[in-house]
Amino acid sequence: MNIQLSALAAHHPASRHGAAPALANLSLGIATGEHVAVIGPSGAGKTTMLQVLACALPPSQGEFLLNNTPPWSLPAAALRQLRGTLFLAPQVPPLPPRQRVVTSVLAGRLPAMGLLQSLRSLFYPADIPAAYDALDRFDLAEKLFERVDRLSGGERQRVGLARTLLAPAKLWLIDEPLSALDPARARQALETLLDAARDRQTTVVATLHQVDMALAHFPRIIGLRDGALMFDLPSQAVSREVLAKLYDQYEHELRGDVSGGDAEVNYPDSPAPVQAVMHCR
Repeated sequence: MNIQLSALAAHHPASRHGAAPALANLSLGIATGEHVAVIGPSGAGKTTMLQVLACALPPSQGEFLLNNTPPWSLPAAALRQLRGTLFLAPQVPPLPPRQRVVTSVLAGRLPAMGLLQSLRSLFYPADIPAAYDALDRFDLAEKLFERVDRLSGGERQRVGLARTLLAPAKLWLIDEPLSALDPARARQALETLLDAARDRQTTVVATLHQVDMALAHFPRIIGLRDGALMFDLPSQAVSREVLAKLYDQYEHELRGDVSGGDAEVNYPDSPAPVQAVMHCR
């Protein structure tokens, strides 16, 4: 699925009347099958951008096209059908606490199910082997019949990512998928997700605080700050100087001072690898 934004502006759903837009004059294109990471300091507009791309938030001005079609011009039934081809994975997966993991994972298939089939799946999971295989790719197969409220925060986040693998979607919009994971789990989860997307030629747009992960796993990096596009570059062109400008006065976020754990950041066009401490929140 290809994406086109032209001079787009959008307001955060909770913003006050008259507040500045969360996104302003944003123009970019993403081709079918591309994998793009969106980085930037807190308040940059990253989550708002994903909500616009998921057709959950209409732009306040400018043009937004999915597969060369303006989604908000579609009839209600056609817009619902289009949303069924999109998958938005929020940072905190909306998993009912008393629900079994197998049911939560299979919920990724709901857009392709009818009402009766959906209700039946709540009590009699329709495809347990598929849920098992998706969980197994994130080292969670043994949690298949656990209740969600018995999982750790990192396990819940990986269950949310396993659900992505079962979604009948052509565009994956992933919001901070690694925030509750340690570096080793984060690397494994991201590799699993992107390998599956490549196999299906699925377009992926992911927001990340972990700059080192973005540089290592995504060929294209978009930098947002204060709702504006700061840069749109191949990962090998994202230098220390480029990142310093993006995170000016937010250096603690670039260093990852929000949590424990650390990793290296390599800037490809620096004379030698530059080390910085990066953390998962």
